[in-house]
Amino acid sequence: MGLHKEASSSSSRLDEAPLLPHHGHGGGGAGHHLSSQPKTFANVFIAVVGSGVLGLPYTFSRTGWVAGSVLLLAVAALTFHCMMLLVACRRRLAYDHPKIASFGDLGAAVCGPAGRHVVDAMLVLSQASFCVGYLIFISNTMAHLYPVGDSSPSSPLLTAKAIFIWVMLPFQLGLNSIKTLTLLAPLSIFADVVDLGAMGVVLGQDVSTWLSNKPPVFASAGPTEILYGLGVAVYAFEGIGMVLPLEAEAADKRKFGGTLALSMAFIAVMYGLFGAMGYLAFGAATRDIITTNLGTGWLSVAVQLGLCINLFFTMPVMMNPVYEVAERLLCRKRYAWWLRWLLVMVVGLMAMLVPNFADFLSLVGSSVCVLLGFVLPAAFHLKVFGAEVGWPGLAGDVAVVVVGTALAVSGTWTSLAQIFSSSDV
Repeated sequence: MGLHKEASSSSSRLDEAPLLPHHGHGGGGAGHHLSSQPKTFANVFIAVVGSGVLGLPYTFSRTGWVAGSVLLLAVAALTFHCMMLLVACRRRLAYDHPKIASFGDLGAAVCGPAGRHVVDAMLVLSQASFCVGYLIFISNTMAHLYPVGDSSPSSPLLTAKAIFIWVMLPFQLGLNSIKTLTLLAPLSIFADVVDLGAMGVVLGQDVSTWLSNKPPVFASAGPTEILYGLGVAVYAFEGIGMVLPLEAEAADKRKFGGTLALSMAFIAVMYGLFGAMGYLAFGAATRDIITTNLGTGWLSVAVQLGLCINLFFTMPVMMNPVYEVAERLLCRKRYAWWLRWLLVMVVGLMAMLVPNFADFLSLVGSSVCVLLGFVLPAAFHLKVFGAEVGWPGLAGDVAVVVVGTALAVSGTWTSLAQIFSSSDV
């Protein structure tokens, strides 16, 4: 989901969860502590929920509050289904491939080196995209709180948002040059605490605003807006890379599916409430980052600055998987500061050129996240089990692959059209 705290690596420990820094993924052993059901629930919550939730109210203003809520529930159910497909594949291949610790490992077990490369590519694109979203969120928020620069710049590289990104880049170059990010890892947990606090503050102000002034709202929009909302919803639930490590850490594997289902249902209801209340409170005036709809009181400013600070320091953790893959492919796994700096500059330039936070969420969700979260799990399941699942299961896998691919193409086109139209305004 979203601007997630998911730092999926492309190595054999590709998808280590933030709450599990001392746990391996290869099974038991002396001193190995497995997760209880409550801890598994919490780990799923942290793996999925991120600051991207702050773009949901704007999405509801595009799709309508009923259509937005239905989309979230449908995407949550499909995401859960595809997560369990990966778990089923890993369990089926466990005898011949006992060291499947990540999505990339599973790709290699199912399709050889090509499978790993495809998964690696999708994970790298998603991680880099999350970091682009981080910079967009931080710079838009800071430009809202502290307007600077020319109100009508001649270039997107000179906007108020771009100025804040230029200011951040030297510091990010330094942070992203750190080889070992162990000291930054606890910020993942802190960031989720800040996110939950921010959601609580925003919900409280949404309710207060709605009670004092009920703007006109609508229930459902047309197909184009639904495709837009679908991309954001997929982004909001993106956490597919974490499911195999989390299942490996579960103390009772038989109950993992039930715990995962409960977690996803809880997140879906929470997302729906947050998105609907934000839209109901501000109506057509809902902005792409809901916190910028809040007043200028100290609590609102503190929440926005807190989100910016934790995302700023979380970005190097999120970029680390990108560096692992890039250095493995281009530098024979050797540390290369120049390559890291180049990638940070590319991410920064991308953030400057994208005008709208929620539009970018929709683009990433419609393209990379649909392929990673739906198409690849169904394709792997189809290859591993084939006709053994029976015609209903076979038809289900084929449907997810075909429909997912179609949605990825159409949703990407819709999101790009929206981004280019916004940049022309």
